[in-house]
Amino acid sequence: MSISDPAHYATLLQSCTKSNNPIAGRSIHAHIIKSGLHLGLYLMNNLLGFYAKTGFVYDAHDLFDEMPLRNMYSWNTVLSGYAKVGMMDVAVGVFGRIEVKDSVSWTTMIVGYARMGCFGSVMKVFKDMVYDGVMPTQFTLTNVLASCAGGAELGVGRKVHSFAVKLGLSGVIPVANSLLNMYAKSEDGKRAWSVFEGMEVRNVSTWNSMIGLHLMSGCVDLARDVFEQMVERDIISWNSMVSGYNQHGYDVEALNTFSEMLESSFTPDRFTLASALSACANIGNLKLGKQIHGYMIRTEFNTFGAVENALISMYSKCECVKLAERIITRSGIANIDMIAFTALLDGYVKLGDIVPARSIFDSLKNRDVVAWTAMIVGYVQNGLNDDAMALFRLMIREGPKPNSYTLAAILCASSNLASLDHGRQIHAIAVRSRVASQVSVSNALITMYSKAGTVAHAKSVFKLVNRHKDTVSWTSMILALAQHGLGEEAIELFEKMLDFGIKPDHVSYVGVLCACIHAGLVEKGRSYYAMMQNVHKIEPTPSHYACMVDLFGRAGLLQEAQDFIETMPIEPDVIAWGSLLASCKVHKNADLAKVAAEQLLVLDPDNSGAFSALANVYSACSRWTEAALIRKSMKEKGVKKEQGLSWLQFKNQVHVFGADDALHPQRDAIYKKIDNLWEEIKKMGFVPDTSAVLHDLDEEVKEQLLRHHSEKLAIAFGLLSTPDNTTLRIMKNLRVCSDCHMAIKFISKLVGREITVRDATRFHHFKDGSCSCRDYW
Repeated sequence: MSISDPAHYATLLQSCTKSNNPIAGRSIHAHIIKSGLHLGLYLMNNLLGFYAKTGFVYDAHDLFDEMPLRNMYSWNTVLSGYAKVGMMDVAVGVFGRIEVKDSVSWTTMIVGYARMGCFGSVMKVFKDMVYDGVMPTQFTLTNVLASCAGGAELGVGRKVHSFAVKLGLSGVIPVANSLLNMYAKSEDGKRAWSVFEGMEVRNVSTWNSMIGLHLMSGCVDLARDVFEQMVERDIISWNSMVSGYNQHGYDVEALNTFSEMLESSFTPDRFTLASALSACANIGNLKLGKQIHGYMIRTEFNTFGAVENALISMYSKCECVKLAERIITRSGIANIDMIAFTALLDGYVKLGDIVPARSIFDSLKNRDVVAWTAMIVGYVQNGLNDDAMALFRLMIREGPKPNSYTLAAILCASSNLASLDHGRQIHAIAVRSRVASQVSVSNALITMYSKAGTVAHAKSVFKLVNRHKDTVSWTSMILALAQHGLGEEAIELFEKMLDFGIKPDHVSYVGVLCACIHAGLVEKGRSYYAMMQNVHKIEPTPSHYACMVDLFGRAGLLQEAQDFIETMPIEPDVIAWGSLLASCKVHKNADLAKVAAEQLLVLDPDNSGAFSALANVYSACSRWTEAALIRKSMKEKGVKKEQGLSWLQFKNQVHVFGADDALHPQRDAIYKKIDNLWEEIKKMGFVPDTSAVLHDLDEEVKEQLLRHHSEKLAIAFGLLSTPDNTTLRIMKNLRVCSDCHMAIKFISKLVGREITVRDATRFHHFKDGSCSCRDYW
């Protein structure tokens, strides 16, 4: 072939196009001009194609304008160049200049709009093409159908299907596959199966579409059946099965399929490896995850993007956070996606080290709502509720708009802080964002209001949930009522839950058993415990066993509580023995208290509560020598008794009090107030319960100690600082003593205010001289 032969230059240009070598192509263009061949239509069209296909569309257009002769190929080449780079406004101008448009011209416009996701424009051009009398080709129809699938326009797609049948093209493999793909993506299995059955010839793409249809419908077994019927498979077939198994929770099957793929001599791509690593992460298969990582290192596989993030997630979930950190250090924090960040954050939370996670969060360039929410959840799970609140405030100022998951998480932090003010502000944000009625937010609101001491607000939220109540909604409300001393109401709600056909879970039964505990309904508790196992087939957990021990113990059935512990099918834990010990303290059974304390100390030798409770039982029974020996033993072993503290929030500041507290700046005013209250309630008939002072002291000294208990000091400060007719909300880390309980009843009547005290086990609502617990706690 002569070097001056146009065919020679055409071959060279086609080679430059395939290798995307613009420099060589331009050099050939220069040679063509020097050879005087630049006026020939054949060679000019080849040059035009070279510039258009290598992305130099303006050069192509300049060449087009210089061409003395043009044909339809010339016009369509320039048109295709603009359409491929998304310059549809310029393409429209070129398209308008074509006097007689052929099917390629119309299809090029359809392809351009389809790539940009402009479904309306695709259909307009398609309709104009039909009205213009130009017969669509199979390539036209495949692109129109793909656009219908991408735009979820099944109704329009069905009409295109009918039109394809009229044209006799519906049985052509590319068109049939496009129809199958459209119906599969629209989850119209009936029509997809009809198309599949009607195909006389099927290719790999056909079978892959059917696999995709079954996986989208969650029918993993059917997808596997189709996969097994395939005579020929490609990488898409294998990837569909590996990722399908992984996405539907069949991670072992995903890894087995991955192994089959390797045995079949298929080389995994980034989609395969990302899915396999995700499966390893989900089942904690660190060994296989490392092997996959090793394969990528040996083959110098480019891990950038999804595979790299899958590696980070795998190592994080398998508790190898340090290895995940190395990958991040090598690739840069900017490349980490939200799934990997969330997994990494969870890894740090498990280690109890949240600081590195915050450092990574601060370094993320595009922190979306998922990243903010994950970081807030990390703080909450690590018990750093103040940090969670601070980050949420920063999110409101600088970050994206919080979604329902964010609000549910931050409401959890507010619940842990028992901060009613914060909770109300978050509730207001939820209302403005129109997500307050979403179940996750509503459930969190119920818990928040309950823990903040306002069960009436919790009830209001519960009522607003209407039809969308789930098991968590009912359980949250049952627990709230139980903790606030409304045992009968909690039981009534549990029965209503059953009537509505809502199946209770193990937490629901904890709630209703707690209701029975606080209401002293022993027989009712027995029946629910039996129902849980016999009707709902729920195996008791340590929480249920502890509830039953507490139920019997509080009712004074101490021997039955002990028998229950000794016949438990599992080893009694700290909570079970602790419940029995607490009941022994209330009912002054020193001998059984000793047994419970000894068992408790076997499980937890440094449990200060066990020592203190046993000493207090001995003291309550006037066995002062034994009480002194216990306290001496505590001192020798370095075991410190947990200090009783009470606190309340005032003007965004938490005020904490201990017994005989002398550190508060308003100490003198507080002590003066409590002295006045003490004298006034004694005039009303209050008699100090000096038996609550578990030390061998004079009665006068005992009364002085009782007067300055932490909850009384907190109440005195609250009365001094807060407006009249408002509810005082006091928190306490230990169980409220009998003297304080009686004194607060009198104080509530004296000052005409409701006083809510949350102690270690429940809420006490004092009003007009009575308590919601009915003196049973």
